[in-house]
Amino acid sequence: MLGLPDGTRACLFDLDGVLTDTASVHAAAWKQMFDDFLRARSEREGTPFVPFDVRTDYGPYVDGKPRLAGTDSFLRSRGIELPPGGPGDAADAETLYALSTLKNDLVQEKIRTVGVDVYPGSVRYLRAVKDAGLTTAVVSSSANAEQVLEVAGMTELIDHRVDGVTAKERGLPGKPAPDTFVAAAADLGVGLSEAVVFEDALAGVAAGKAGGFGFVVGVDRLGHADKLRESGATIVVSDLAELLEDQS
Repeated sequence: MLGLPDGTRACLFDLDGVLTDTASVHAAAWKQMFDDFLRARSEREGTPFVPFDVRTDYGPYVDGKPRLAGTDSFLRSRGIELPPGGPGDAADAETLYALSTLKNDLVQEKIRTVGVDVYPGSVRYLRAVKDAGLTTAVVSSSANAEQVLEVAGMTELIDHRVDGVTAKERGLPGKPAPDTFVAAAADLGVGLSEAVVFEDALAGVAAGKAGGFGFVVGVDRLGHADKLRESGATIVVSDLAELLEDQS
């Protein structure tokens, strides 16, 4: 009754945009960070200021990717190349590390002050998955996944977590590489054909396809269902509860 193939033993969920509406928090933080940087750069160089556009820039360049990769991807789309930098960089340094750290600080501040919204349909679906005896994991590029799950009150529904912290510790490349999803399946002791990937990001869907998973659910929160299918989604829904309704 879950809308999944027979033989499914585990569900691997992206967090931001699939289970929680932290995607909007991340998008706002990306925009604030990039706009401040781009505005200062345009004023210094006497060039037009073209702000970060959440509608056209968020999905292709930063959504679902590790922070440094997302920062680099978007800036390169604007013809800007910055040095990687490192942990010792000053907050105002023009390096990928400094800008990415600033973005993460903004996200954490917004989570603390605004909180985290959850998708009711996702909570309903998660409970149905647990009731059916399936194992659950969150696979997220975010280093804040543990904090978000706690604030959202969803910790009890998740059996395992492979996030940005895990990826750094194990040296796993981020999405669209499939390694984090593959690692989660291995940690849970299930085969790739027995695990289903749930993703809203194009990079995440591509990771599910590249990993050889038998079933990839694309969750369309941004109105790009066609692009999700092109990236490798087996099916596309606008809310996870649709998978339950299809079976009723």
